[in-house]
Amino acid sequence: MQRRLSDYLIISLKGLAMGAADAVPGVSGGTIAFISGIYEELITTISNVNLGLLKTLRKSGFSAFWKALNGNFLVALLLGIIISFVFFMRLAKYLIEYHPVLIWSFFFGLIIASIYFVGKQINKWHIATYSALIIGTLLAYYITTVPSSASNDSPYFLFFAGAIAICAMILPGISGSFILLILGAYKTLSDAFYDYDFQRIAIFASGALIGLLSFSHVLKWLFKNHKNITLALLTGFIFGSLNKVWPWKTTGLVIEKSSGAEMYLSDITNLGNLTIYQQQISDFDSLKVISESSILPNLYSIQNSGLDAQLLPAIILMIVGFSTIFILERLGKNIE
Repeated sequence: MQRRLSDYLIISLKGLAMGAADAVPGVSGGTIAFISGIYEELITTISNVNLGLLKTLRKSGFSAFWKALNGNFLVALLLGIIISFVFFMRLAKYLIEYHPVLIWSFFFGLIIASIYFVGKQINKWHIATYSALIIGTLLAYYITTVPSSASNDSPYFLFFAGAIAICAMILPGISGSFILLILGAYKTLSDAFYDYDFQRIAIFASGALIGLLSFSHVLKWLFKNHKNITLALLTGFIFGSLNKVWPWKTTGLVIEKSSGAEMYLSDITNLGNLTIYQQQISDFDSLKVISESSILPNLYSIQNSGLDAQLLPAIILMIVGFSTIFILERLGKNIE
């Protein structure tokens, strides 16, 4: 595939969008890749990374190796993802803590549009595709209802979390960052990026690399042999994830270990993320789980100690998020 410099700049922009999405619990970078037209090329490129590339390098030289690797594509995309992920991981931490309604509104609009663009690529609907759609929806919805675990600083655990989360990050509709939140690794990783803790970042990245190289082969096989069913499953994943990114939520239950016993607290003021609750207790490590539930905008102020529901700016940002997908889809057509 012959590409110009401008094409690789567009790919880097898509990487920026993927990195920003992956930094937010509830949004999948895989969704952005799919909508922007680079998903199957990404999966194929990753799955082609094997020992055979070393043989190509040894026998045919670097030029043939780089072409077989699809190196220009990978570098352009990864550059955008890494820059955006590191920057947005820091920004998202602030936005989710202090402006949760606004950031979730943007991504809610983004995901609504994603459902249409992924679903329309299904060529044939039958019992299997409908079943896959329902299963994907229910599975993703269930994942969004699983309470978040406390932070875990173990290097082995962080490696394992990286391997699991990266599989979710490349699946449209399944948020890798939310999987990290459920596992209890999101805060540890977020703090590592915030504090530039390169040791923890490297441990996480190593686990992610192994998970990515393994899971990409499964996805490549699914798209080759069961494309419509796979697309229906992914559409269900995206639809089911809407519960997580619904802007108006209230905290239903917090379980905190106190003096060897468990204390149940309810009606904690919700500011969008359990990191806020961290600031309300003396020892965050004592926090075990936190549960949130979606509510209507008119109940938000009542159940959250008078916090502003910000309905008008939320609707505007939903429209902006919705429109962003159309722009990404148009960019995707430019380099196909």
